[in-house]
Amino acid sequence: MKSGFCRRNSSPHPQFSPSPHPLILTMTERNYSHRQLIDKLGVKDDSRVSILGVDDDEFLAQVKRRSLNIAVGKAKKDSDFIFYGADSLAQLKKLRTLKSSIKQNGAIWVVSLKGKLAQIRDVDVIEAAKSAGLVDNKVVGFSETHTSLKLVIPLAKRKLL
Repeated sequence: MKSGFCRRNSSPHPQFSPSPHPLILTMTERNYSHRQLIDKLGVKDDSRVSILGVDDDEFLAQVKRRSLNIAVGKAKKDSDFIFYGADSLAQLKKLRTLKSSIKQNGAIWVVSLKGKLAQIRDVDVIEAAKSAGLVDNKVVGFSETHTSLKLVIPLAKRKLL
């Protein structure tokens, strides 16, 4: 067989694993449970971070250990990341305004309640993001009670840096 094709119950690609069926590959799930929340969210040492409405002491401590450029309670201009706590449709309307505070390659993480406590659904956040000219591209379990959805400016809509 040619290189790159699956041989019976084996794979030349490490991200795929053999399946019981000889011609089907399955994705191997990556385990990120050992990583700190701050790493899952992509915050780097030099990141400019704005935090609005997110009241989580462990998260705040991780951000403060990682970055010295932090604004709490307001959206700092040219933020790499804005962490925005939202639990209502009305709060999601602020995404358009927050978009003007992120860098072209920055992100807004919407942090909201999950499970039975949730007052908004992921589809509500995605719809509000679309209305604000943003797209979702990642979800991270923020805590036992909260989830987070990453919103970015679509590549085609970004101004040249």
